[in-house]
Amino acid sequence: MIPIRCFTCGKVISRGYEEYKRRRTEGEDPEQILDDLGMDRYCCRRMLLTHKEIIDEINPYQ
Repeated sequence: MIPIRCFTCGKVISRGYEEYKRRRTEGEDPEQILDDLGMDRYCCRRMLLTHKEIIDEINPYQ
């Protein structure tokens, strides 16, 4: 579960996560994807680059 807002600046970042994930699996450069999504601040870029989906590990009985 990606956070809705950046922890540092408060900008909404969750709206671009699905597109980022899709384009990243297609092999595009992360720098270009983040530029296209309008993630200019390094704090917001960090949020998307370092996110790891762990919800399936935390809650195996869905």
